Amino acid sequence: MKRKLVVILSLLIALGGSVRAAEPFTNAYEAIALFTKVLEEVHRSYVDTNEAGYDTLIRHALTGMLQELDPYSQFLDEESYEDMQDDTSGHFGGVGIVISMKDGLLTVVSPMEDTPGFRAGILSGDIIVEVDGEETRELSLSEAVKKMRGDPGSDVLIKTLRPSTHEIKEIPITREEINVTSVKDAEMVDEGIGYIRITQFNSPTAETLKKEMGTLVEQNLEGLVLDLRGNPGGLLTAAAEVAELFLPRGELIVFTKGRTAGAEQQTFKSSGRTHYSSKDFPMVILINGGSASASEIVAGALQDHKRAMLIGEKTFGKGSVQSVLPLEDGSAVKLTTAKYYTPSERVIHDHGIEPDHRVEMPAEDLFQLRMQKARQNGEADPAIPTNAPIRDVQLNAAIGALKGMIISQEWTK
Repeated sequence: MKRKLVVILSLLIALGGSVRAAEPFTNAYEAIALFTKVLEEVHRSYVDTNEAGYDTLIRHALTGMLQELDPYSQFLDEESYEDMQDDTSGHFGGVGIVISMKDGLLTVVSPMEDTPGFRAGILSGDIIVEVDGEETRELSLSEAVKKMRGDPGSDVLIKTLRPSTHEIKEIPITREEINVTSVKDAEMVDEGIGYIRITQFNSPTAETLKKEMGTLVEQNLEGLVLDLRGNPGGLLTAAAEVAELFLPRGELIVFTKGRTAGAEQQTFKSSGRTHYSSKDFPMVILINGGSASASEIVAGALQDHKRAMLIGEKTFGKGSVQSVLPLEDGSAVKLTTAKYYTPSERVIHDHGIEPDHRVEMPAEDLFQLRMQKARQNGEADPAIPTNAPIRDVQLNAAIGALKGMIISQEWTK
């Protein structure tokens, strides 16, 4: 794509220096006139005839135009549009990692637990350099996702770069059908202090969380740690349902704002069903760079309403809304039309959510913690080597903070 843009730029210069960065077009007709002039010149003069047909050139232009806006906007030809519809309605095989573009690089938001990508040791923040020998700098986000998906049992070779160590690895992975348990490890971790981890947000998440909360309350819960570290997101509705378990009726959870007034605006408020207030127990949410999308919505809402303290590291910053606009020829345009905002009108996208108290922890340590827990539960691959036990400094900080809040509450009673 970059090479094609260089060719077009060279043609623009050759055609009279028509690149007008300082003088933007005043109307669409001026822009279309330049576009048509370049289109005709490429069609007439480009060396490879099979790449210079009008149909091919227009589709390249549409792809480039949308891809340059952001990683999530794209032109979908008929086949790609059908593939996207299949992905949202059925099961698929994959490696179990959520990816996004960050600073122009294909970056792992987070691996999903109990998946091939997680077991292979891929971490949040890793950069995907190649997929099956093809460099990802030549791929759009959707093309990279498509290459990593495939039939369960099939193999894919992924090359990663870990920025923290500059280590490059080639990792062969066998795809599986991805089914992940969203609520895990509900337990009392200290006297009166409960812990629950949400790995992703799907349809049953809120109901499962509610049941686990009930069990902890029966065990005399006095403070709660909700762990959203490494949670790449999921369904917006599931995030809203989780947030409203801790907010009273009518409280704003999240809203979207488009380019113009009234465009793509949605508001999610707590429905007022049974909820746990700060009078029931104080709460800490653990976050890190692998917490994204729906995780950021929950964390941002409970932080804004002062229902929960956030401990850990800044979240990923993935909070935009895409609309799919079908076209008459069977193709479609997927376009970013709005962004998510927290109740206090903080934009999530590209900014992330900052913790109230920053406690750093290497992604490698969190991975080892997850593997330790999997071994305790009999879920770990025995082929993965055992490392020395890791101390969860973020969880320890959360427990310490909750103990202080519990004492403070008792003192004011």
